[in-house]
Amino acid sequence: MTVLASTIKFLQQPTAIAWVEQAIANLDTILLDHSHCERKAAGVALNLIFRYPSNTKLVRTLTTIAQEELEHFERVNQWLDRRNIALAPLSPPPYGAGLKAQIRRHEPDRLLDSLLVSSLIEARSHERLGLLARHCPEPELAQFYRGLMASEARHYGIYWTLATTYFDRATVTQRLGELATVESELLSTVHPEPRIHS
Repeated sequence: MTVLASTIKFLQQPTAIAWVEQAIANLDTILLDHSHCERKAAGVALNLIFRYPSNTKLVRTLTTIAQEELEHFERVNQWLDRRNIALAPLSPPPYGAGLKAQIRRHEPDRLLDSLLVSSLIEARSHERLGLLARHCPEPELAQFYRGLMASEARHYGIYWTLATTYFDRATVTQRLGELATVESELLSTVHPEPRIHS
């Protein structure tokens, strides 16, 4: 499978060119899925806040993340309006469920895994928005994706930093490597339905 060079921290394998070709051929579906991704990302941050209300740094940091994700959700929805794309459900690819299945159930492992899974998802989002920005044939939409890249890069760094706040660096590094292997395996075959994480 042809892949693209990647220098994104945490990701073990770069995205395949087949995903880029699929995404560019289905920009409306990708935009709709992007809306769902931003909504879910806000929900993940809020869920962590509710689950760990006594972790002050986590609560304050993820409050900001949730607000930013909701702002991105609104911005993507404005693009949907411009293109006359109605908000509608989409069947999810196996990516999110596959990563969620790796989160251990007992604390403190659950907190560590939740933070690192979120970091990996944000890292992959950063990579793929960058690919859309580079390859999208519509200059204005490409610029929109380019504008979101910095936020995604900052977000994956924030989740990793939170993990190292509550756990020692060696534990974080080892577990991140394990989860990154699973993350790459989940994307080793391009899902037949175009999605941001397919």
